[in-house]
Amino acid sequence: MPLAFAAAFNTGDPELIERLYHPQGLFISAPGHLTVGASRSAANAEMVALGVPIDVKLRQVYSVDDIALLIVDWQISGLNASGDSVDVRGTATDVASRGEDGFWRYLIDNPFGTEG
Repeated sequence: MPLAFAAAFNTGDPELIERLYHPQGLFISAPGHLTVGASRSAANAEMVALGVPIDVKLRQVYSVDDIALLIVDWQISGLNASGDSVDVRGTATDVASRGEDGFWRYLIDNPFGTEG
């Protein structure tokens, strides 16, 4: 999941990111700010609009049947097209589920883990 997310994010196309979510999937765009549906897509689009690729490192994964808990270190760090410095990072605590089609999707995407 983290590598698929990074690949989708780094295309700059928020619609590709959206395909990685369960239809009722929750994205915590900032500590305490929960988004779903169109709001989730818009929040991810804001992250993509930073204009710098994301780098991810899977720290831990725990799974039972078709549910997985993922702990992922990530960073969006570098210069954007305008030459502005961007540095956003965190440790995500994510929950994913495997659908009947065999694909994993985010049920809960909490990029800032326990912050907030």
